[in-house]
Amino acid sequence: MIRSTHKPLIAHVLFRLGTGGLENGLVNLINTLPDDSYRHAVICMTDYTDFRNRINSSAVQVYCLNKKPGQDFAVYLRLWRLLRKIKPDILHTRNLSALEAQLPGLLAGVKCRIHGEHGRDIDDVDGTHWRYVLLRRCFRPLVQRYIPMSKDLEGWLIKQIKVPVTKISQVYNGVDIKRFKVNDAKPLSILPSDFRAPERLLIGTVGRLDPVKDQLTLVHAFIHLIKTTPELSHQARLIIVGDGVLLSALQTVVRDANIDHLVWFAGERHDVADIMQTLDLFVLPSINEGISNTILEAMASALPVIATEVGGNLELVVDGQTGYLVSKQDPIAMAVAFKRYLLQPELLRLHGQAGRSRVVSTFSLSRMMADYKAIYDKLLVERV
Repeated sequence: MIRSTHKPLIAHVLFRLGTGGLENGLVNLINTLPDDSYRHAVICMTDYTDFRNRINSSAVQVYCLNKKPGQDFAVYLRLWRLLRKIKPDILHTRNLSALEAQLPGLLAGVKCRIHGEHGRDIDDVDGTHWRYVLLRRCFRPLVQRYIPMSKDLEGWLIKQIKVPVTKISQVYNGVDIKRFKVNDAKPLSILPSDFRAPERLLIGTVGRLDPVKDQLTLVHAFIHLIKTTPELSHQARLIIVGDGVLLSALQTVVRDANIDHLVWFAGERHDVADIMQTLDLFVLPSINEGISNTILEAMASALPVIATEVGGNLELVVDGQTGYLVSKQDPIAMAVAFKRYLLQPELLRLHGQAGRSRVVSTFSLSRMMADYKAIYDKLLVERV
């Protein structure tokens, strides 16, 4: 434990503070770390949305550097000046888009520098793009501690980026098991009227509508289910929560298949915990994932999960026990998994309960907070 009258300041640097798993994890961490241990500042390389309002403490300053698209070297001068002004004890950058902030951190005299890897985007789903690999290796000497969100990312850091094992502390995301929970009284009033009937089986997903999240495969799987088993059109419904660049394409596919009445595009929501309580089955069709917050939230809500066999999904979903794992971009395999639950509805309860138990035992928010605090404490003792 750090014993000082000075509460150390952590400067969290990320590309943008908006809706997303990385950002959700950051806010959860800030809200749960004990107030008497650390102070926080959030530095956005670009800007932020009203997602910042989820930070509970008004004492947390959020700064925007307004980085221009493409190369904007002046942003690093602005960052250096800001770090010199606020004098953080710890710099914690997240993902490739914020990695270069490590150099201004070093030049500004920040003694403790951490970098987190939360997942990859569509232009480098397997983490082998030579330019990005080279960039990560160039910045490797500046980073004193790496925090990957999954064992998969930990292995990639060791093998591809050549990070020494001694510099890595793998930490799983945690979920608020009090907010995401089982509720006997489902808040059905938030659903469209046709989705409220007791006989409906509600299949849902939550996340930004982005190619790497691949909601198109989910929609094609649902269409395949309905076309091959038309009698299920009276029972199955699909709910897609989120917004993003894929929205128009998804709506077009749904419209062309004449299933508009079976699909609800809920948009970006601030009541995700309530939405989860209305669902019977959660699906994550991503092409790549770190550790998915939405999978953990679904499991905490006692929902069985169908997810693709990529990244950290294999570390969360126990195939055949808490849900099913399917190949990425395989709508037929996904539709087969849907049908298993439709034909054996008792699996919904069994897999959902097993998922809830797994989250409570392994992926709680308190466990995540304790892991981060131990890393921060240890690095401060070693470096200061």
